[in-house]
Amino acid sequence: MPHHILIMLAAGIGIPVLAALNAALGRHIGSPAVAATVLFVVAFSVAAVTALLTNPAAVSKLPAAPKHLFLGGTLVAFYVLSITWIAPTMGVGNAVFFVLLGQLISAAAIDHFGLFSAQTSPLTLTRTAGIALMAAGVFVTQKV
Repeated sequence: MPHHILIMLAAGIGIPVLAALNAALGRHIGSPAVAATVLFVVAFSVAAVTALLTNPAAVSKLPAAPKHLFLGGTLVAFYVLSITWIAPTMGVGNAVFFVLLGQLISAAAIDHFGLFSAQTSPLTLTRTAGIALMAAGVFVTQKV
């Protein structure tokens, strides 16, 4: 389990870096949409190679998967397009603050209700206080 923590920490570190790099590319070429498209082409290439190396047989199971499970791609596109468009004007830190706030709210709801087959973890008063403390901490880092 400790390696899972390190992987997720690295993913968290990567999100603001991704936002800053893609926003800079969008400014440099004059098109956040084209910058997002380039990001997706590179991401698709890396994901496709990883999938083919680790479990190519899983591709055959895609037609039987519930279609609503493919909406995750739409959400990734929305995130990348919005952060690429907005970060240059509001700053990467402020943009990521609101992304993190949204993630805290969404994660709490998903866990509480066990949405999308997630493990259920009730939203207790203690968890609510912890989420509020995390949100306040992120807010303070952007106001100092």
